[in-house]
Amino acid sequence: MQPQIVELDARALEHRLTALVQILADSVALGAAIGFMDSLTHDEAARFWRESVRPEIVAGRRILFAAQHRGDMLGTVQLITGMPLNQPHRCEIAKMIVHPRARRLGLGRALMTRAIDRARELGKTLITLDTRTGDVAEPLYASVGFEVAGVIPEYAWDPDGKAKHATTYMYRRI
Repeated sequence: MQPQIVELDARALEHRLTALVQILADSVALGAAIGFMDSLTHDEAARFWRESVRPEIVAGRRILFAAQHRGDMLGTVQLITGMPLNQPHRCEIAKMIVHPRARRLGLGRALMTRAIDRARELGKTLITLDTRTGDVAEPLYASVGFEVAGVIPEYAWDPDGKAKHATTYMYRRI
């Protein structure tokens, strides 16, 4: 599969909102640990995209990438560029999500590669991220050059609310 990786501005986010909501809701329902509980509704997912992500895109503090194949949006990743004044050299990866039906097809790698390239274009020299320890995405991050900085135990609840999981912090120099 050869996905097309595109940047979504605020207008494109609104235009593709249904697909963004579906990717988020389906991923969380199947256990993705990306900051939501599995009771996430489509309305709550839409509010996340509109009220949390869209204003940050408009303000120039976040870049939203989407993986598309044959017109279908199948994954997203965010590059957070709005950092504190003493960290202009750094950015963060957030909410790397590939729809469950499209996993293991290279979309995550394509999204991460584009985000890293964009960070380089912006003159960033360090990228950080966090992921559930042992998550399927952890080896992907390592394969694109991220190194483990440390692990925090009992960092967050699993989406089903039954147990807490550790989070691994990772970084990559550019």
